[in-house]
Amino acid sequence: MNKNILLRPYLRLRSNPFSFDKGVSCLGRCKGEQACATRCFAEFGSEDLNAWLSCTIEENGCVKVPKNADNSAEDIAFPSTLTKFNPSTLEGKWYKTDGLNPNYDLFDCQTNVFTAAAPDASEFDMDIFFRVLRPGPPGSDRPSGFWENALTERMVVDAVLPDAKNPTKRTMHTEGKMFGLSFNENWYIVGESDGSKDVPAFKLVAYKGHTLQGNYEGAFVYAKEPVLPEKALPAVREAATRAGLDFNSFTKINNSCSMDGQALNDPSAGTGTSTTDWVDLVVGEGGVIDWVVPGWRGEYN
Repeated sequence: MNKNILLRPYLRLRSNPFSFDKGVSCLGRCKGEQACATRCFAEFGSEDLNAWLSCTIEENGCVKVPKNADNSAEDIAFPSTLTKFNPSTLEGKWYKTDGLNPNYDLFDCQTNVFTAAAPDASEFDMDIFFRVLRPGPPGSDRPSGFWENALTERMVVDAVLPDAKNPTKRTMHTEGKMFGLSFNENWYIVGESDGSKDVPAFKLVAYKGHTLQGNYEGAFVYAKEPVLPEKALPAVREAATRAGLDFNSFTKINNSCSMDGQALNDPSAGTGTSTTDWVDLVVGEGGVIDWVVPGWRGEYN
C-alpha cells in the first residue's frame, strides 16, 4: 500500500484534523454496519474524507476488493412497474413518509425536491435533505441532537428515453459518488396517484442498487404532506402488494423536524475519541476498510 497516498489528505488537514481523524476513527468502529457508518459521515463527513476514501479505495487500489462482484440482483425488475410515467409529476417538493430499509430509508425530516434539468424532462436534479439523530445517554429515549444533511443527485428518467438501454424497464436511475464511493441505483415507480379521484398524491418507489459493500434494495413512499394521508393508504397498500412488498413492514418516517435538540454540524459541537495512529485505524483490525469490505484481509488475492 502506498502510504504517501494515504497521508496526503491527512497532511492537508493537520491544522484542523477534527473531522478527518474522527471520521476515520468512527468508521473503523462500525465494522461494516451501514447505519453506524451513515452516522459517522453525518457527524464527521467532509470533502477531504470523501476524496481520501475515493483515492485510496477506488482510484489507486490501495486496498484489494472483489473485482467481479455479482451485482445481478440489481437488474431483477419489478413486474408491476408503471409502463407509462409522466416525469413532470415529479416536479417540486415531496416528503418521504414511509420506508422499508432501515439503513437508507428511515432518517428523520426527509424531503426531496425535484427540478427539471433537461427540456424533455429526461433528467432531474434531486435535492435531498435529512437528519441523523445522535442517541441520547444510556437509559434515555431522547436523542441528544441531530446532524442535518443536504446533497443533490442527478436522476435520469429512462421512462421517456425509448432508445436507452433499459432491459429491466426501470423508471429512472442515478449514479455517482456518496461518501467518496461510487454507487449505482435503479428506481421503479410501482404505484402513484395524481391527486384525483379523492386519492391524495403519492408515489411508491422501489429501488435496487450497489456499492463496494454489495447490493442493497428498499422502498419508500413520497407524499405532498409530512405524513401519508389516510385516504391514500388503500391505494398505497394495493400498489405495494402488486410489487411483492408488504406495506406492514414499512416504518413511518418522523417528519416533524423538531427543534428540541441541538444541530451538531458545527465541528465544535461534536465529540469522539481522538487518534494518533490513524493509519492503523484505516488498515488495521477493525479499521475503516473493514467498513467498506468486511473480512477483506487476504481473501481477494
